[in-house]
Amino acid sequence: MAERPEDLNLPTSIVTKIIKDCLPGTCKVSKEANAAIAKAASVFVLYATSSANSVAQKSNRKTITGPDVVNAMGDMEFDKFVRPLENSLAIWKKSQQAKKDTAAKKKAAAVVKDGDSAAADTGDGEEDAEADTEEVETAPADDDKENTE
Repeated sequence: MAERPEDLNLPTSIVTKIIKDCLPGTCKVSKEANAAIAKAASVFVLYATSSANSVAQKSNRKTITGPDVVNAMGDMEFDKFVRPLENSLAIWKKSQQAKKDTAAKKKAAAVVKDGDSAAADTGDGEEDAEADTEEVETAPADDDKENTE
């Protein structure tokens, strides 16, 4: 845990950026207001975390999940934030799944490409088997050279 209470505050630069992004350009915010909003945001994060932890503990779990945070919002009587939070979590889950799918496709394409290039080099099936064996046999030797240098 943090040694000093100040260590639990959100970075003021991040909070200032969030404030500027949600206000019109003509609106100005004083340093005092920035500091107050940053402190309020930090307190809110701590409160939400504590409430979500309570929800997780009631379910005999040590890990806080997204649904725990959603349920905590209801417990904290922030019901009007529940639906937008659920929507945001759904969007986040879709983006994470898309990243996984993209990485899996790239990996599969690389494996197929490596297999195709080895098959294209030779026309005979026996030579393909020999080429595969040679690749396996030479790969460790290359690794040994790297380790000794």
